[in-house]
Amino acid sequence: MKYWRKPLDLAGIRIPHGIIHILQERCKGCGFCIEFCPRRVLVVSDTYNSKGYHPPVVTDSTGCVSCGLCEFLCPEFAIYREEEMLEVQSL
Repeated sequence: MKYWRKPLDLAGIRIPHGIIHILQERCKGCGFCIEFCPRRVLVVSDTYNSKGYHPPVVTDSTGCVSCGLCEFLCPEFAIYREEEMLEVQSL
């Protein structure tokens, strides 16, 4: 989308981006991270862990905005994220 004006602080705007790490052996397959992800970055995998559960897998790593909801909601602490900042492209 093309805007007719640009923000004055466009050069200083940074978009948060997250790198999601999943500890598959710790996952119990509850699906909270998949259900509540606002960007739909996670899906259920076809593989099993040693407990017999389907852990989540990241489908689109560029879509993560590092909101931390998956990390917050996981009851087994099986998912965590690293935050990195991306520069904004021209609007």
